[in-house]
Amino acid sequence: MLIPIITICKEPDSVPPYVLDRMLACGEIHAFERSSGWVIVGRDPIRSARASYHGLERRRSVSFRM
Repeated sequence: MLIPIITICKEPDSVPPYVLDRMLACGEIHAFERSSGWVIVGRDPIRSARASYHGLERRRSVSFRM
C-alpha cells in the first residue's frame, strides 16, 4: 500500500509506510494523506517514535513465589 505524500519541496509522491516513517524522522515530508484526510507535518498531530519507558513495570506480575 502506498501513501500519498507531499515533500518539503512541494512535490507529490507516494511511498510505502516504512519509507514514510523514515522520511518523517528526517524532516523530508510536508504532508501525507490518512484515511481521515491530509495531515500537515508540524500542524497536525502525528505519532512519533516511542521513547523508552523508565517507570515501574506494571504489565508483568509474578504469579507464584518460591
